[in-house]
Amino acid sequence: MASSTSTTAEAQAVPVNSKTRVLLASLVGTTIEFFDFYIYATAAVIIFPHLFFPSGDESVARIQSLATFAIAFIARPIGAALFGHLGDRIGRKATLVAALLTMGISTISIGLLPTYAQIGVVAPLLLALCRLGQGLGLGGEWSGAVLLATENAPEGKRAWYGMFPQLGAPVGFILATGAFLLLSACMSNAEFMQWGWRIPFVSSAILVFVGLYIRLKLQETPAFQKVLDKQKEVNIPVKDVFTKHFKSLCLGTIAAICTFVVFYLTTVFALQWGTTELGYTRNQFLEIQLVATLCFAGTIPLSAVLAEKFGRKTTSILVCAIAAVFGIFFAPLLASGSLFAVFIFLCIGLSIMGLTYGPIGTVLSEQFPISVRYTGSALTFNLAGILGASFAPLIATELAKNYGLATVGYYLSAAAILSLLAFLCIRETKDVNVNDQV
Repeated sequence: MASSTSTTAEAQAVPVNSKTRVLLASLVGTTIEFFDFYIYATAAVIIFPHLFFPSGDESVARIQSLATFAIAFIARPIGAALFGHLGDRIGRKATLVAALLTMGISTISIGLLPTYAQIGVVAPLLLALCRLGQGLGLGGEWSGAVLLATENAPEGKRAWYGMFPQLGAPVGFILATGAFLLLSACMSNAEFMQWGWRIPFVSSAILVFVGLYIRLKLQETPAFQKVLDKQKEVNIPVKDVFTKHFKSLCLGTIAAICTFVVFYLTTVFALQWGTTELGYTRNQFLEIQLVATLCFAGTIPLSAVLAEKFGRKTTSILVCAIAAVFGIFFAPLLASGSLFAVFIFLCIGLSIMGLTYGPIGTVLSEQFPISVRYTGSALTFNLAGILGASFAPLIATELAKNYGLATVGYYLSAAAILSLLAFLCIRETKDVNVNDQV
């Protein structure tokens, strides 16, 4: 009886994160991530080609600008290895704070950079350096936010908890698009191009401050605390991932490619193509994109419900099949000449994105034991980012110009089929207590 009482007292003495704080802390990080990433993506299409690259051929400047967009995706696996190592060695909490600071400082710095007209070729170099910093921070942010949610989740609720970091994507997307629309409405185009575009980058400091305030009050996740208590930390987590969990790394990377391709083709590429080749104004396209993002937000919770009921694997396979079919209708909808048809295109594409993105964090994290989970899931997601996102807008632009817009849809279908095949080989973890797998 005395032993039982002592055990109970010890359990009660262990600090426990409140559900609200956990979900809010995981949500705020990915909100900042997508806000930062999408304000950069939007600026890379409509602002940076004019301000940070030599005047001359507009197409060349746009390609150079999109190339800086790709830098962050190349940096993300490096950030994943770095922050993953810290997350699996010293804990999730401290690592999440460091990743958020790295990401936030880089984004704010972009808003303060001098342009090409002011300092010449140094301007795009500094832009690339800040983009590199964004990528390093983001490489550790997403995985940590997912683990914060799933490792605090009760059994049977991991997919639901793991959905909250993913909700940060549409929230950040709405904030970013809304910021550019608001600025466009409140100032002239000359003012916007001269200094107004800087406001979203600098104002991200507010989000970073809120994120830090919430995260500094967190306790370590119960799952990783077991690793610390048993002294099961891995000396070099990235080595263990490549030597002991290489199959999971490869399958997870391929499985996540569809998520990235769908998103960046229906946002960055569609915005660029729509406002250049199809003749829509920037505001027209941003407005319908903003409304269509509500479909993205609505399908993320739906995907979590489906993943809890039918399994992560079954749900993901079905969504990849839908994405493959959507690729066939990509060109007819986008190039229809009707703004309403383009709106339907965006609604369908972003709904598919929500359905594939909602469970992906839970799927990838559950493929690895707790001791290397931060590194494994971070590397998997960010390697998929290189393959599925970094050059997707560039590839799509070249395909559309040289072979027609329909080939961009075929590119999407091919990525979806590739991910579908990977999901067929991934293990189902719906009924497995992965938070006991140290």
